[in-house]
Amino acid sequence: MSTNNIIDPANLVYAKPELMNDADMHYCPGCSHGVVHKLVAEVIDEMGLREKTIGIAPVGCAVFAYNYLDIDWQEAAHGRAPALATAVKRLNPDRMVFTYQGDGDLAAIGTAETIHAANRGENIVIIFINNAIYGMTGGQMAPTTLLNMKTSTTPNGRDVYENGYPLKITDLLAQLQGVCLATRQSVHTAAAVKKAKKMIRKAFENSMENKGTSIVEIVSTCSSGWKMTPAQANDWMVENMFEAYPIGDLKNI
Repeated sequence: MSTNNIIDPANLVYAKPELMNDADMHYCPGCSHGVVHKLVAEVIDEMGLREKTIGIAPVGCAVFAYNYLDIDWQEAAHGRAPALATAVKRLNPDRMVFTYQGDGDLAAIGTAETIHAANRGENIVIIFINNAIYGMTGGQMAPTTLLNMKTSTTPNGRDVYENGYPLKITDLLAQLQGVCLATRQSVHTAAAVKKAKKMIRKAFENSMENKGTSIVEIVSTCSSGWKMTPAQANDWMVENMFEAYPIGDLKNI
């Protein structure tokens, strides 16, 4: 038997998490969702929570998250993931319960559910993917869309008078007493991926220790919605998104 293809674990740089199913992802090239899925899978495996984790799937680009991570899932109505997560966690307090939501799902139709679950200090984790656009339904303006940013419903750019200001929902949640962790990360570089994973793990630990609500926002790209290549989208995100949504911890107690 040839040993040419055997990899020394000490030299292993990358491997697919065991928790991830062998399913082709439907996400567009350059989409941040796949990277975040991998981080969530790694954290669950490393914490030994495979049999104790329940994910709440959203409506939007990540609606098929249950196809990729081999854990128990519930699918919520549009925007209602934090409400469903509340019920799941209260009925199963020993489980690690998290929602996985985009900005349209969380910060538009789901604003009330998000704020009230966090205000109650529900022991859940909210993974929030913020790409400042409705990616699945045609690239419309989202609550998080930047000022002057062009979308299919703001072809001349988002205007304050007509559309208001971008909603910085994580900043709002950080003010609530029930929130123990509010952090904003990204996954556009290796260093950023490492920090994002660290904060996802911290959030999961908070849930298991009943510290309250944790929200991990991932400032993300949407190459298709932004009409850019993946490389261009990364550069545009750094140059524009990070000014409106600065990376770092807003609250960590």
